[in-house]
Amino acid sequence: MTDAPVLDGPRLLPDDGVPVRRLVVLLHGYGADGNDLIDLGRFWQALLPDAAFIAPHAPEPLPFAGFGGRQWFALSERTPAEYRIGAEAGRPVLDRFLDTVLEELALKDDALALFGFSQGAMMALQCGLRRNRPPAALLAYSGLLPGADRLQEVQTESPVLIVHGEDDDVVPSYHAGVTRDALSDAGVETDLHELPGLGHSIDDRGVTLGGRFLQDAFSGRP
Repeated sequence: MTDAPVLDGPRLLPDDGVPVRRLVVLLHGYGADGNDLIDLGRFWQALLPDAAFIAPHAPEPLPFAGFGGRQWFALSERTPAEYRIGAEAGRPVLDRFLDTVLEELALKDDALALFGFSQGAMMALQCGLRRNRPPAALLAYSGLLPGADRLQEVQTESPVLIVHGEDDDVVPSYHAGVTRDALSDAGVETDLHELPGLGHSIDDRGVTLGGRFLQDAFSGRP
């Protein structure tokens, strides 16, 4: 029996003397790693000076020699069934990581926000919607909702922000509306922004939307 994978990645902590009261975990997309997203923390640090930002590397290397990068789960067929099965299989690893970091920082789930891009957005939704103690916020950029027809067991207390480029040619933008409708039907508060002229990436508009959403979600929390 092999050991369960242990996630790690770059961290950005508050300035010296500022206690950590919030945690934003940034989940990268397929073929990238945590270094791809940690700079978001640098943008949002001014808005959330008491937040720690952590961008773990996904647990698996890509199966192609010489390509580098990581994956949360394997992709070959890119079908709804593959997304659901892969996200379900990857969830326990991410859950353990979140539990470990929250304990390390002496924080509870209501001080946690999960951000994901592309495949990372699938993991943020899969895991965040099923935590026993709801996170403060979930942010899904350029992704989709795995198992949109299997939401009976999700918690509905974490608000969700969906941001998607209208010109996305990797994860077509119709997935954003499908995700919003499925979550809304399940009783989850969901805010959708489809951005004209944007492909499969994050631009200044998305950074601004995310920062405001995090501020609102964390406001009034101890």
